[in-house]
Amino acid sequence: MPANLGRLLIVAPSWIGDTVAAQTLFMRLREKYPSTVIDALAPPWVAAVLRAMPEIDGEVLDNPFAHGQLRLKKRWALARQLRQRNYDAAYVLPNSLKSALIPAFAGIPHRVGFTGETRYGLINVRHTLDKQATPLQVERYAILAEAPGNALPRPYPLPALQAGATQIASTLDGLGLNAAPLPVIFCPGAEFGPAKRWPETHFAALARSLGALGIPVWLLGSKKDAAVGEEIARLAEGATRNLCGITNLSQAIHLLAMARHVVTNDSGLMHVAAALGTPLTALFGSSSPGYTPPLSDKAQVISLALSCSPCFKRECPLGHLDCLRGITPERIAASILHDDGR
Repeated sequence: MPANLGRLLIVAPSWIGDTVAAQTLFMRLREKYPSTVIDALAPPWVAAVLRAMPEIDGEVLDNPFAHGQLRLKKRWALARQLRQRNYDAAYVLPNSLKSALIPAFAGIPHRVGFTGETRYGLINVRHTLDKQATPLQVERYAILAEAPGNALPRPYPLPALQAGATQIASTLDGLGLNAAPLPVIFCPGAEFGPAKRWPETHFAALARSLGALGIPVWLLGSKKDAAVGEEIARLAEGATRNLCGITNLSQAIHLLAMARHVVTNDSGLMHVAAALGTPLTALFGSSSPGYTPPLSDKAQVISLALSCSPCFKRECPLGHLDCLRGITPERIAASILHDDGR
């Protein structure tokens, strides 16, 4: 890699949590190349996360290609547009062949990423993944800032998203929300499947116990989580405000930044809350915190570590979901109140 880069392109991941984890790489690149302009090519559903990162000081460009879409002519056309930006380097974070095509078509001279047999020639600054040396996703992204074969320097900075007071106030006003008293926010969704979701009955019981103490509870998630949010709100008997499917990701970031506490499944919003420095309790069942934990000293991970978990299945293969059902609302309430000084 050259000593100086005028402009570089990040080909961003397609998942919110992975995008958050990639910020450590961006921080390292900013340290190495303080004057470079960093753009990102990203799917629209993760763009708001990148815009909350001060390291991405250029543009967040729309990557219009859905998962599995090749569309070579469209990729070639986009690459021709990017060629005019004269990028010195591209960091290709997804490991797919398709993600490496556009930087190669655009003629970007240094194309950095992990390689496999299908990406030779497309990735020309090739790293080999060492799972033992870099067990965490954040580390696997961060090592791309080093020369291939070099060890990852430690300690490394953790993701730190930014949400300004003016942005937060605007979101609260636009949604008609009152931040006094500060709410506890529940993130009851999980894109991967129901085996990662704490039961709705447990969320509702926790909401009722917090409501009895005068602590407001808001539910936050995407449109896909709206039905889950409605069920929790019904069971909570008036103790929650259901915002699932109402906010966009930018607004969700602002709300998570001002929350008293966040209770969340292993999800993209878990990683967002951690990177904002908000106190949180993260519930792990079918997945493992050993690969993608919330990266914050204000995060408490709760996992029962049953013999059947982590199974990494979308649905509980044994039909009981004991790994999450066994985490009681009373335990989570005690955790929240302890952090709250009550």
